[in-house]
Amino acid sequence: MGTPKEFFEKTVAERLKANPQEAKQINAVYQFELSGEGGGTWVVDLKSDPPCVKTGPSPDAQCTISMTAADFMAVVEGKLNSQMAFMQGKLKIKGDMGLAMKLNKILKS
Repeated sequence: MGTPKEFFEKTVAERLKANPQEAKQINAVYQFELSGEGGGTWVVDLKSDPPCVKTGPSPDAQCTISMTAADFMAVVEGKLNSQMAFMQGKLKIKGDMGLAMKLNKILKS
């Protein structure tokens, strides 16, 4: 699948463009803080019109997901279960936990 940068700026951006209604239903601002090689900070803004992906950080983030870039890519590729990653301490969530549960609609194809 590539790098987190490609995933956010290409894959997620295309999904938002293809299905803006789903993004509007979630209506939240997510921040991803990915550490390690290929890491960085990205914001998935589902409140903006149209919904968009941008580099972060954002003071408007309602839910912040922190993990390594490698673990993040394993989650989006289906090699690592996000709930297991959370229980193992590989995935940390700050802010609205309920919003984190809705992320699969945007991240998974």
